[in-house]
Amino acid sequence: MVLLADVILVFHFLFVLGVVLPVPLIALGGWRGWRWVRNRFFRRVHLAMISIVVFETLVGMFCPLTEWEQQLRAASGRESYEGSFIQYWVSRLLFYEFEPWLFTMIYIGFGLLIAWLYIKVPPAKRQTKNY
Repeated sequence: MVLLADVILVFHFLFVLGVVLPVPLIALGGWRGWRWVRNRFFRRVHLAMISIVVFETLVGMFCPLTEWEQQLRAASGRESYEGSFIQYWVSRLLFYEFEPWLFTMIYIGFGLLIAWLYIKVPPAKRQTKNY
């Protein structure tokens, strides 16, 4: 069970990385003219990922990945952590405990930033075939 909890933790980390890392790349790519940052599938998946996070935050829901990981660690007799995944790890990195409302504001702000990038550096338009 600990191995599965660790797999979920790694997947969760990769999900967070998949939301955060594209932001500067999209901004830079829009400025530099990189075509791949306008890929429709990539951009829609990226927007959907942050939308899930913002929705969970607005309805007061912990991320299911956090809950599954904590349940697996508890079931295996291992110590778990309280709060959300990001809140726990970011607070450990910064050695400061933020209030939950601040994380809500960060998630919403990041969601708005990604939505703004979606508008400012839009995905490529679908090509129409001329027959």
